[in-house]
Amino acid sequence: MASSHVRNAEVVVHPPLPQAAGYVVVVVLGLIIALGMWMLLDQERQLTGAVMMVITEILKRTSWLWSTAMLGSAFVGYDYGVSGPFWFAAGCSPMIVFFALLGISCKRKIPEAHTSLEVVRIRYGRIAHVVFMTLCLINNIFACANMLLGAAAVVAALTGVHIVAATFLLPVGVTVYTFVGGIKATFLTDYFHTAVILIIACYFSIKVFTVDEVGSIGNLYELVKSASQGHPVAGNHAATYLTMASKGGILFGILHICSNFGLVIMDTSFFIKAFSAAPSAVVPGYTIGGIAYFAIPWALGTIMSSVALGLENQPIFPTYPRRMTSTEVSNGLVLPYAAMAIAGKGGAAAILLITFMAVTSTLSAQVIAVSSILSFDVYREYFNRKASDRDIIRSSHFGVIFFAAFSAGFSTMLHYVGIDLGWTLYMLGVVTCPGIFPMAFTILWRQQNKAAAILSPVLGLATGLGVWLGTAKHFYGAVTVSTTGQILPCVYGTVASAFSPIVYSVVLTLLRPQNYDWAEFKKEKLALEELEGDLTIVHSHQPKSSAPSVKELKRWSRIAAFWSIATFLGHWVLWPLPMYGAKYVFSKTFFVAWVVVAIIWLWGTMLVAIVYPIVDGGVQQMAQVYRGLTKEEASTSTPVESSTPSYSSILEKEQVKA
Repeated sequence: MASSHVRNAEVVVHPPLPQAAGYVVVVVLGLIIALGMWMLLDQERQLTGAVMMVITEILKRTSWLWSTAMLGSAFVGYDYGVSGPFWFAAGCSPMIVFFALLGISCKRKIPEAHTSLEVVRIRYGRIAHVVFMTLCLINNIFACANMLLGAAAVVAALTGVHIVAATFLLPVGVTVYTFVGGIKATFLTDYFHTAVILIIACYFSIKVFTVDEVGSIGNLYELVKSASQGHPVAGNHAATYLTMASKGGILFGILHICSNFGLVIMDTSFFIKAFSAAPSAVVPGYTIGGIAYFAIPWALGTIMSSVALGLENQPIFPTYPRRMTSTEVSNGLVLPYAAMAIAGKGGAAAILLITFMAVTSTLSAQVIAVSSILSFDVYREYFNRKASDRDIIRSSHFGVIFFAAFSAGFSTMLHYVGIDLGWTLYMLGVVTCPGIFPMAFTILWRQQNKAAAILSPVLGLATGLGVWLGTAKHFYGAVTVSTTGQILPCVYGTVASAFSPIVYSVVLTLLRPQNYDWAEFKKEKLALEELEGDLTIVHSHQPKSSAPSVKELKRWSRIAAFWSIATFLGHWVLWPLPMYGAKYVFSKTFFVAWVVVAIIWLWGTMLVAIVYPIVDGGVQQMAQVYRGLTKEEASTSTPVESSTPSYSSILEKEQVKA
């Protein structure tokens, strides 16, 4: 996974921060955020539904910007050079934008649905429901393990807190504020966390050039060029870090974009947000979010990995006089070590803070996704069909606590068998990708039949696992943690997991096409019931006049399709591939331009993430929020997010009554 050069591990890097700092950030800060969420959400009692919908709608548009991409992009930048952070970014942005198209397609064909698993159950029955539910849970488990392993390693390295303690304590604050505030707390904390992460990322993008050892972008280029000469990069053209012509880099790009499509499409929380939002929010939100997100791993990963490569042989670097070990690199320590080199203890504290912010934001979304599966798709479907919203809230609370504890325990188990951030980053797609196309076909292709829906993801998973382990044995002679974490077996396994289900689905479907009628979805009662005293009330649909028209949905679909194609072609094809084919080696002038554009894009992303959601809310709506918070009379008009209440709206409403 990491560079295979011989490294001297005799120099021990001592944690720059005291253990107390680690516990304060991981535990106390998490509880403070939870308390703040509770106090803010308590004000909901004073707000009308219209005002709270405004708040929720604004904050939904920031949730795609949380990220733990900082650690991973710096890691691959250290291994592959400038191509690594670029491919990391290019593997994220197209799938975020594509989800706008998928979300609108859902709203056109299945306007009353709440989650993707509900769509599977209604169309194909309970066996398919259980299959996809299992795949979604596997997706959430491995996504959480990936985040926790990297974050816990960083906390341990920076503060000396035991890595297992960090693994179990990181989810504590998340569990508390998610338990208290539900999905609304997730929206609120997403916005706060994103703001902090981007402000600190922008700070580092400038701070690095104020250090005497760096001084300028041009000097950083010389440092990286010198690093290439000192330890040439196997698989890169001219063995330099300063080229997009990197075999390892493009293999990672293929692996990463497949993995991320799996992570998004098999994550029910993305569908919950898409179903519950209006088309005018879904398409601009995911499109702007995907394009803006690109800058985070690209800019931060490029700058900080270049710093690590360039300053390793200088006394200010934590590991001097040795290089970083393969274990340190794979644990995600490139970013914190680079930050320590340019900003000392302050840099270490900043990385500790943004790592905490990123992983807790991610965990919150994952916990919400899993608790919704356990409460709606397991409890309500198989144990209590007449469950009220209060029963569902109770089961979702159990799901929050259970999954937080399980994910910490699972991550600890992986740690003790030698698995780290690098291993999970590479192999993630093997287990997350088998459901991509069967799920997409469920929503987009009326002919996919029941057998194809059930068997193709299962066969795809088996194929991916077989190819992954088989190629590890073929290339490296054994199946071990080390060999299964190498780039080649993971690429082959991920591609097999992602694309073999297409063949299985098409072949099985052609035997007996289904020709499904989308109108069938309207025959099932999808509204949820709540108990108020002795009266059972079914959540009523909004007036049809308030629902988006077919013409409007088609218009948003065309817009979403255009931006999906444009983003993929721009970020993955037209920009990087000609540079790869030309085997271009960066000149100093080109490198300066590359970094300047990345920094400008990063600062633009900060403005978009922090300012746009507030401005987009509108002056009048923000005035409503202010009047509600100050207990003045607020407008009673209710903006409509969708034709039916979403699962999140049920969860939110119960929080007020609790």
